[in-house]
Amino acid sequence: MSAGMKAALLNAAGVPVFGETERPGADQPGVPVAVSLAGVNPIDLFLATQPGAGFPRVPGAEGVGTVSGARHYFAAAPGRYGSMAEQALAQADRLYPVPDGVADEMAVTLGIGGLTAYLSLSDSAKLQKGETVLVLGASGVVGALAVQLARLMGAGRVVAAARSAGRLAELEAQGADATVQIQADDTPQTLAARFREASQGRLDVIVDPVWGTPALAALMAATRGGRLVQLGHSAGLSVPLAPAFMRGTAAAILGYSSSIAAPDTRAAAYSALCAHALAGDLRQAAEVMPLSAVAAAWERQAASPHAKLCLDVRR
Repeated sequence: MSAGMKAALLNAAGVPVFGETERPGADQPGVPVAVSLAGVNPIDLFLATQPGAGFPRVPGAEGVGTVSGARHYFAAAPGRYGSMAEQALAQADRLYPVPDGVADEMAVTLGIGGLTAYLSLSDSAKLQKGETVLVLGASGVVGALAVQLARLMGAGRVVAAARSAGRLAELEAQGADATVQIQADDTPQTLAARFREASQGRLDVIVDPVWGTPALAALMAATRGGRLVQLGHSAGLSVPLAPAFMRGTAAAILGYSSSIAAPDTRAAAYSALCAHALAGDLRQAAEVMPLSAVAAAWERQAASPHAKLCLDVRR
């Protein structure tokens, strides 16, 4: 029997608890990682409600730890041993070295959040230099990184949209040329008018983690042939898109999934993100909580924090 380790445990669907479980055995598929920090993501909360690999199991889709004495970012292998434990099992093709100078918190931030922002712009939208980008949900981790990356990738104009006025002010210092505060009583028409004004009449690429009214308004404001990259649906599950509207705008709606990009593309993107972080060109607040506070971290993540949440498995 394998020795025990500290871990977050899902004993049933819902919220994990702090406890102890067996370390993964040598017969388990995946690369063993001695975990330092585990990320907390919306996908973790969703997967915790599903049967998955059964119970009990360790949640956690990503983390940072050591493999053969070297620091790596990793995506957890499917199964019972996620990242929220002293030892995890990593997918061999999603194990990336972390350069010296990139803190563990930033290394985790650049994983699911950073890769989503980067690949949605570079691979899905195929952003061209000089184009105008609108980032919806810009107060979140993915949105905030997308604002900064759009600028670094050569966008001619970057517009950030979110509900938080304070967060939008911060984003202006991080590369946004204009901001739009989304209001609870916005209609697609009124919001589209503000998007047109902020984008100065040209809107080529939309990064969309929210869907709902903001997405429809963005499509209404987009230049003919504009591209919307769909990442999530925090603002609504449906958008009324008439066939005539789609034909008239010639808009493209592109669904993003981390599984679409080839392994070498993901690895190159993570390396580029680390280079930007080392150069001081990417900033994102992180909040580190002890693994023993995993239930509280679940509650914090459910409230859509603006900081990247991480769990320190050493405490």
